[in-house]
Amino acid sequence: MIEELKKREEARQIRRKQADWNYINNQPTKLKLALVHYIETGDLYVSAKIAGITMEEFNEQRIKARIPHVN
Repeated sequence: MIEELKKREEARQIRRKQADWNYINNQPTKLKLALVHYIETGDLYVSAKIAGITMEEFNEQRIKARIPHVN
């Protein structure tokens, strides 16, 4: 359990550090919130729902925002 929490926190830190915050902060509110949600959770499905776009479209935005996919 503790090991899993450590891995999640490490992944979150990597996503936070590598993200292009200038790009993220210049997006429409729903997409910005979705990108931040993804950074914090790594949940592509829910993040796409928040943004109101498909998972594929959200993944393209994740890449543009330089947010790495970390498990």
